Amino acid sequence: MGFLSQPKYLPEQSGPAADRKYRSLRLQVFIGAFIAYAGFYLVRKNFSMAIPFLTQFGFEKGELGIVLSMNAFAYAFSRLIMGPVSDRSDARKFLPLGLICAAVAMCFMIVPIAYIHNHTLSIVVMCVLNALVGWFNGMGYPPCTRIITHWFSQTERGTMSSIWNCSHNIGGALVGPMAVYGAMWFGNWFYGQAADNYFLIGTFAFPAAVAVLVAVLAWCLVRDTPQSQGLCCVEKYKNDWPANYSAKSEETLSVREILGKYIFPNKLLWCVCLADAFIFMVRYGCLDWAPTYLTEAHGFDIKNAGWAYFAYEFAAIPGTLLCGWLSDKLFKGRRALLNIIYTVCAAICVLLYWKLGTTPGTAIAFLICIGFFIYGPIMLLAVQAMDLVPKNAAGAAVGLIGFCTYLLGTAVLANTVLGFIVQRFGWGVNFVVVLLGCLAAIFFMALTVKSERRAR
Repeated sequence: MGFLSQPKYLPEQSGPAADRKYRSLRLQVFIGAFIAYAGFYLVRKNFSMAIPFLTQFGFEKGELGIVLSMNAFAYAFSRLIMGPVSDRSDARKFLPLGLICAAVAMCFMIVPIAYIHNHTLSIVVMCVLNALVGWFNGMGYPPCTRIITHWFSQTERGTMSSIWNCSHNIGGALVGPMAVYGAMWFGNWFYGQAADNYFLIGTFAFPAAVAVLVAVLAWCLVRDTPQSQGLCCVEKYKNDWPANYSAKSEETLSVREILGKYIFPNKLLWCVCLADAFIFMVRYGCLDWAPTYLTEAHGFDIKNAGWAYFAYEFAAIPGTLLCGWLSDKLFKGRRALLNIIYTVCAAICVLLYWKLGTTPGTAIAFLICIGFFIYGPIMLLAVQAMDLVPKNAAGAAVGLIGFCTYLLGTAVLANTVLGFIVQRFGWGVNFVVVLLGCLAAIFFMALTVKSERRAR
């Protein structure tokens, strides 16, 4: 679409004024990408917060798990398709457009739950809407990757990616409190005395409205590339030239060239994809089912479950920042070894959460530990993918990772398989499968250690 076409490069500026402009825009664009991606998580996994309330409408866990999986299926294919598209689009327009569309689709989720009384039709419409939410959310990660790779050099990307990666933890952490307080503040305005429906406003409508405002702010802050602002490429600005850099890195590549030359033949990239898929199984296997598990298995009220959801996401921030710092300073860029250490620690925390998290205090404490360790590998695996390809194919690289992680790890394993496992076999078998996912992730991470050491 012409609307999304990349802006033309302006004549290159130089001198102190250009240097000041570069510093200012780097900060501005990074803030824009940070808040935009946090906004995507306000309208991403809200349906999982609504699941404990939906039994009153006659829905079962198995079919709700299918609805939940539609988000991941659509997100997976969106990441695969929208990754190359974002590499050829203006990030300033592409990013807010996806966020606004995701917010609108999420808001309409109220309709099949409260206003469509045919059970089968309600499930179908929920599946369609949750798929649309997932598809439009797939327009968030690739343009942010494009921004980071064009505005920050390779030796900066580990640190900047770890900081930016915290944005989705902030957005995800806010979903629980927003569901609680959105219902308290605005539920009575829409449903009067029908308090059983208040959760619809807090879970779907209130976060969607906030996300639209975030999209407008992101459009004001984000810029596509330094060259579109009359500045030199970031490698020249930082005098930081990676070994695989060439003038072609600044060109807009065809989709065939991106996928056929830099993505599909890349064996190490496929190992990273499979490792990330099982990490995401663990991530969402704990996160998506946490409200339901805590309310059913231990009798928590929704407020405690919401704060547990918040704690899981918020704990990822220090864990991710520490992981990024350790990978650069202590492990000297050897991401795979640190990923294995973090995943082992996450597996231990999952086991403790299952066996000892029987009170609100202990459950929240172990969820904090899981969140602390599980998000470090998620961030580092994406950084590995960015380093494996030229920067004008970075969106496609993380798109392939997203396709594998959300199709296999989230939609198939975390949502659908675990949903039916819980329904038929109970929560104990569910936790065994999650722990096996940790072991599978460690196996594929180990396959990258030797290649990464040789590359370093």
